[in-house]
Amino acid sequence: MKKEKEYTIEVGGRQLKATFSDLAPQTNGSVLVQYGETTVLATATMGEEREGLDYFPLTVEYSEKFYAVGKILGSRFIRRENRPTDNAILTGRLIDRTLRPLFDDRLRSEVQIVLSVLSIDDANDPDFVALTAASLALATSDIPWGGPISGLRIGKDENNQLKVNSTYEEREKNNFDVFASVIDKRINMIEVGTDEAIEKEIVESMEMAINEAEKINEWQRKIVSEIGIDKKEINIVENVGFKNEVINFLKEKGLEKAIYAGQKQKMKDDLRDVEFELKEWLVGQEKSDLIKDAMNIMEEEIGKIVSKNILESEKRPDGRKLDEIREIYCEVDVLPKRVHGSGLFMRGLTHALSNITLASPGRGLTIENIEFSGEKNFIHHYNFPPFSVGEARPMRGPGRREIGHGALAEKALLPIIPNKSEFPYTIRVVSEILSSNGSSSMASACGSVLALMDAGVPIKKPVAGIAMGLILGKNDEYKVLTDIQGPEDHYGDMDLKIAGTRDGITACQLDVKIKGITLEMIEKTLEQAKNARLKIIEKIEETIKEPRKELSPFAPKISSTKIDPDKIGMVIGSGGKTIKDIMEKTKTEIDIDDDGSIFVTGLESEGVDRAIKMIEDMTKEYKVGDIVEGEVVKIMDFGAFVQLDPYQDGMVHISEISHSRTEKVEDALKVGQKVKVKVIRVEDGRLSLSMKAMIENNGSAEVVDLKRRNKRSDRKFKNF
Repeated sequence: MKKEKEYTIEVGGRQLKATFSDLAPQTNGSVLVQYGETTVLATATMGEEREGLDYFPLTVEYSEKFYAVGKILGSRFIRRENRPTDNAILTGRLIDRTLRPLFDDRLRSEVQIVLSVLSIDDANDPDFVALTAASLALATSDIPWGGPISGLRIGKDENNQLKVNSTYEEREKNNFDVFASVIDKRINMIEVGTDEAIEKEIVESMEMAINEAEKINEWQRKIVSEIGIDKKEINIVENVGFKNEVINFLKEKGLEKAIYAGQKQKMKDDLRDVEFELKEWLVGQEKSDLIKDAMNIMEEEIGKIVSKNILESEKRPDGRKLDEIREIYCEVDVLPKRVHGSGLFMRGLTHALSNITLASPGRGLTIENIEFSGEKNFIHHYNFPPFSVGEARPMRGPGRREIGHGALAEKALLPIIPNKSEFPYTIRVVSEILSSNGSSSMASACGSVLALMDAGVPIKKPVAGIAMGLILGKNDEYKVLTDIQGPEDHYGDMDLKIAGTRDGITACQLDVKIKGITLEMIEKTLEQAKNARLKIIEKIEETIKEPRKELSPFAPKISSTKIDPDKIGMVIGSGGKTIKDIMEKTKTEIDIDDDGSIFVTGLESEGVDRAIKMIEDMTKEYKVGDIVEGEVVKIMDFGAFVQLDPYQDGMVHISEISHSRTEKVEDALKVGQKVKVKVIRVEDGRLSLSMKAMIENNGSAEVVDLKRRNKRSDRKFKNF
């Protein structure tokens, strides 16, 4: 690799290094960025202009390379990188949401950003490195773009103090993770996951992010000034005369009246009528070739009308006040109890049906990617079928949006989910969006809380979520909107989703369509969102106050026990033979943790209890003084072996059969005879038993025997 330029800066006490080289010479821009040992190659490529498009074709591909972690990952039969993992999709979305607002959306040339993780260490998350690399690749290229921009993570250290780019370990300990992207001291993207952080903490973390990110932005601007090249010009031809004609026609046909028609369907119908008349007029004017341009002008005018009315008169399309929530309806026990729990949450025309399935710990989701390998036992999935927005189109499984929305709701709910020791079930929640008119991800979080309580999952407290919007004027005047719906989401400048409990925030996600928003705007939005969140929680608790005390009769039964970890092999048996035999006999599933915790799951309590007893019998640790009844299974010259349970036996020495002398073991014991014995010694897992310790002789037999034994010992010692 021929290095042309290399630049470094310190971030969070570690060195961030950008290397510009000939690694990818046929791209418009490329850079290799390293932080610790985490290394990402970013490439930015722009194709030819595509005619006929009415949108900007940008794709951001975040690519995990398995070799980056020094392991061979993937399934047994597929050892190469296949479809992106959910983690890769979420990271790609994070970077896309940061970069997209800085492009001119009138650009019609396809732009592709490819971020390849080439190396990763066990401390530094590649999302920060990848975003920095993407920004540098674009900023130093000839692709028209409004960066550079920087994003970084704010976490907490062991003293609970805010820290830049906390490591994986620190994030796990403190459960405070804020990722923010910053440009010109404005926030343009936020991703937050915390354990009930108060609004003030989020604002403080944003302030630190702004200060630290601007240092990286300045570093990037210096690099651009040295090696950046001139940007290509966007070829935009605007027919001002035609635009004015269309605007005047739309005014005459009542475009504004259609926007404020009331219900979503009525508004859609009225706008469709205006659109139809506009097309007919263009055909009559012999301007059919300009229909697509006219549709773009109409779209732009709708946005201007919505923004103007909110800024000047606080008039929203559906007539609500700026801080007013749409009508809320909650219901539980929606489906038969074969579904272990169900909840319906309706906010206006947004309807989410969430459903719970409870299963054994072994039914968790196995995750294997370059950042994490393990299992998760709480899973939230989100489905967004086309009928939810009145469309008919092919259903091809979850896309990036569905995966992103599902992950956001899961992040919001995770802090209230009970730990495994308290509730050892794998919990899967599926939220079906039946109707959507804005903020379906937050509706799915609310519906999931209803379903969890209906299922009897002992959640710590309810969570509620709300989507907040913003309209920004030319001179930074702004209005914050609570509970945005379709038009306000589509034509507004911000979508900030905030979820949390009464006591604090559990998740946030910010997207903007403008360059960014100020700290003051964020602070006001968080406070306004808190009021809405508390009102929604009240509605949830009016429907179901607390989790049900009983699980569905169709939910599996789980019981647990704990054994010495050294005895795990005994329970599993050679080739798993023992554990398979127990499961087959009791019709259960058995999961064993490394610490010796054992969880038995079955549909019938009887089978679960039986399996637990078999395991406890097998691994029982007898102590000196324990009194047990057993069966004589073998007689030897020196004593007899007594089976205490199906898995353990001990030996009664001939001297421990009776207080009087026993000449032959067979004189006192027979195979199959039931005897009561006392454990007198435990050594390396071998048990020494005594029958005579159980034989009373006016309460003194055993004592007398011990005295005699001591006298004999003394005599032998003296003779010696």
